[in-house]
Amino acid sequence: MRLPCLLLSLMPAVTLAGPPADGLDAIAVYAGSWQTQMHHLDTPYSKAGIEHARLHNQCWRGQAFYACEQVVDGKPAALVVFLKGKGEGEYVTHAIPADGGHANDGTLEIQGNRWTFPWQFDDHGKTIHARVVNVFDGRDAIDFRQEYSADGVHWTAMATGRETRVR
Repeated sequence: MRLPCLLLSLMPAVTLAGPPADGLDAIAVYAGSWQTQMHHLDTPYSKAGIEHARLHNQCWRGQAFYACEQVVDGKPAALVVFLKGKGEGEYVTHAIPADGGHANDGTLEIQGNRWTFPWQFDDHGKTIHARVVNVFDGRDAIDFRQEYSADGVHWTAMATGRETRVR
């Protein structure tokens, strides 16, 4: 079972001291190096285990795009491209894996200190909803969780974790 937005769960978000930036400038919080700790749970879509990783996001901004090359434990993982969506706090995402696999298109929904990456996948003809939820915790840390739902209302955790900025 391949979950297309798992790489996005490794992207930390940070609360800045001032008001959050608008538009593509909001994505700039992803730049930098992070230590990631993740606890995977045993579910139909995840296998129990502990994961630690060092994540570096090399990011840059153009006029219409914000992009981050993700390097995990020293190995290129993906290029994630963001575009401003139509609604307030909405973004379009395109994750291009470094191994040449298929790109994954998605969305990012920002509501205050909660950033959500939702997506769906098919499980034997049944649509399963999934999401990564990032919740800001101060300037240099984030708590996150990966969840799935059969109805888009009731959610079951697949993984929880914390990311801390590395100075």
